[in-house]
Amino acid sequence: MLAPTIKKNDKQAKILIIIFSFVVFAVIVSLGIIPKLDVDLGFDPHVFALINAIINTLVTILLIAAYIAVRKKNYLQHKKLMFAAMYLSIVFLVSYIAHHMLAGETKFGGEGAIRYVYFALLSTHILLAAVILPFILFTAYRGLTGEYEKHKKLSRYTWPLWLYVAATGPLVYLMINPYYT
Repeated sequence: MLAPTIKKNDKQAKILIIIFSFVVFAVIVSLGIIPKLDVDLGFDPHVFALINAIINTLVTILLIAAYIAVRKKNYLQHKKLMFAAMYLSIVFLVSYIAHHMLAGETKFGGEGAIRYVYFALLSTHILLAAVILPFILFTAYRGLTGEYEKHKKLSRYTWPLWLYVAATGPLVYLMINPYYT
């Protein structure tokens, strides 16, 4: 096992994780309320949606690689891969905000069964994306403080949910992409 990276301070960690998670959630919710910015970028702002799909695909790959690394007891590689997934998720968040601020909402135009598939996928993706952040942060915190049993217990729930959110993001993009105008 790796030595702890940070000193344990559950009270401070809990406060920071809850505040950060709430702020991110509030910003995302506000995107649906605030009208899009009317700015001529000189390029199609939906390029951010493509960037988001690429980032989510990379995060999916990193999460799978990190799982393989930890199963092989290569803990340092696991840590590096998980940090890469977290950093890319931050880049995703910035790009996601930019896309919604600059491109606004897009309505799905599919009909029939595909419409139900899309909205089932989208609703589960959104719901899990809305709640996964504090779990990711608490799981990372437990790993960084060297509390590996708690880290392992949390990651049994966090990892598959995060993987689902990351993997369904590109699927949602592929389904909505034809309706970007």
